[in-house]
Amino acid sequence: MIESRIRFRHLRTLIETARQNSVGKAADVLGVSQPAVTKTLRELETILGKKLVERDGRGIRITQYGEVFLRHAGASVAALQQGVDGLSRIDAGPPLNIGALPTVSAHIMPAAVQAFLAEKTDSPIKIVTGENRVLLDHLRMGRLDLVIGRLAAAEQMHGLSFEYLYSEQVRFVVRDGHPLLARPRFDFSRLRDFPILMPTRESVIRPFVDRYLLSHGMAELPHTIETVSDSFGQAFVEQTDAVWVISDGVVARDVRAGRLRLLPLDTAETRGAVGLTRREGAQTNASLEILSQALRAVARRLAR
Repeated sequence: MIESRIRFRHLRTLIETARQNSVGKAADVLGVSQPAVTKTLRELETILGKKLVERDGRGIRITQYGEVFLRHAGASVAALQQGVDGLSRIDAGPPLNIGALPTVSAHIMPAAVQAFLAEKTDSPIKIVTGENRVLLDHLRMGRLDLVIGRLAAAEQMHGLSFEYLYSEQVRFVVRDGHPLLARPRFDFSRLRDFPILMPTRESVIRPFVDRYLLSHGMAELPHTIETVSDSFGQAFVEQTDAVWVISDGVVARDVRAGRLRLLPLDTAETRGAVGLTRREGAQTNASLEILSQALRAVARRLAR
């Protein structure tokens, strides 16, 4: 049978010769001599009983028979490569689906993921951000393997376990040069004069913010915008006189860089635990534990 005599080297040589439009260039790409390419092409033509390649000046020309055969040869090589890639994916580590609140997405996830990738587990990793309640629901349903963020209220922790990493507090931030920074003494009541970016009512830090405002006589604010988008918050605060009420981790880098400024408020009472939330009894794997260890290490380093 003709097909039993055709080898992978025959297909690859023809495909590369056609791609390069040159026997010599194909030889360079394949890492063989030019006579070896010519010999392989002649072998294939002998097997098929058809002329596949002709000289055309200093280059070559694929014949009509060669064009027909090339279409099928290319599909065969592509299918073989897909099979090899499939075996490689079997050897790769299990995929990781991680939920991260915005506070940790900006604060500790970049360094932790960098450390995880350095371990070369070959596990694909997907990071999902969103409101805490949504992430925890996905964790319970098995759509996520781990959630990194603030400790949720007790009624939301059924069937889940929490591992403490560090604590953080809520901050009130504004752009550099904001009118609230102009006076030597900060007047809390002047917050009413500016738009306030607030965490949504479903967010885990909203109860902390509400209690803090209530304790300072601010049960209601006239100009509030609810959002969990850190990208919108950053852009809006930098371009306007809005005040952003947000977890420290989201804005820590911008504050250190001087792009944003903290209002002089003591918000220590809004401190809350940040850590790893898992399903109770869920199976773990080496890749997930490597990532968890990276998160612990980054949290310890940032806490110093």
